[in-house]
Amino acid sequence: MHPGPTNSLVDVAGLQVGHAQLAGEGALSGTTVVLPGPEGAVAGADVRGGGPGTRETDALDPRTLVERVHAVVLTGGSAYGLAAASGVADALGAMGRGFPVGREPHEVVPVVPAAVVFDLGRGGRFTARPGAELGAEALAACTDAPPAEGVVGAGTGTLIGGLKGGVGSASTVLADGTVVAALVVANAAGSAVDPATGELWGRRHRHPDDAEHPALPDDRTALLADLHAAAAPPTLNTTIGVVATDAALSVAQCAKLAAVGHDGIARAVRPVHGMTDGDTLFGLSTAPAATGRPAPDLAGVQEILTAGADCVTRAIVHAVLAAHSVETAAGHWRAYRDLVR
Repeated sequence: MHPGPTNSLVDVAGLQVGHAQLAGEGALSGTTVVLPGPEGAVAGADVRGGGPGTRETDALDPRTLVERVHAVVLTGGSAYGLAAASGVADALGAMGRGFPVGREPHEVVPVVPAAVVFDLGRGGRFTARPGAELGAEALAACTDAPPAEGVVGAGTGTLIGGLKGGVGSASTVLADGTVVAALVVANAAGSAVDPATGELWGRRHRHPDDAEHPALPDDRTALLADLHAAAAPPTLNTTIGVVATDAALSVAQCAKLAAVGHDGIARAVRPVHGMTDGDTLFGLSTAPAATGRPAPDLAGVQEILTAGADCVTRAIVHAVLAAHSVETAAGHWRAYRDLVR
């Protein structure tokens, strides 16, 4: 196994990613959209946190009518931020993308599941949160170019254990050519750092082609003290993201991919899935409905699940390493890289 060409979610054929951030004084939030092709993507979801904020996750239950989604929205703004998904749905409907409900091509209902992170007030203004317009802006920004990481999109106002969080992504190409990838918005109450060593919990899972972990000093007394001082008391948080593959998976298998992806969060964050976290992952398969590629066998599915969890861990590490320190009227949040210098 090795990373794909961009080591990001867009290595999965058919996926695009777009970011948008709020502008203006007191704003520190944003939205990220994951966009499949016009036919959508098979999807499942798994919600583990004690305080989730989601939209249309029930529609992704394998027992329901829906099999394909037309976009996934990851956004700041807590429950208020779910309005961003409405903007995405409106724009997709205008394109004629969605579940057909009538005889005319425009008579569609886009299926746009979403999950939110808590970042209210971190820019200094509590009412600065994503809405429908920002969702449409993020959709319009979607491209198959490598997505920006760090303090961008839904990761703009995020924290992880008191340090600055952000967006991260990673991919893996399996021996048979199957691509598995993840994009994660790291905003956890738990910490990404081992307090005894100063190293990232997820460091051991990095691939040699991933971003290098900063070199730490032999005497880490000062570093550990800085990390301890930077760690804020737990707040309302949430880690959300997408785990995807170009293999042909069923809705149930996509749900399992999302579920196993949570193991990847647990390797990179401690503690995880707490009462103030709303941890939610979406599993996607971009394989077209009629594909010449056979569906994976049991061993193949297991390999995809394993790779998915690894990609989630690596994506969180990438998010932390890509983040930069941010200071607003509400506080000063230092980035891991700035602390380890």
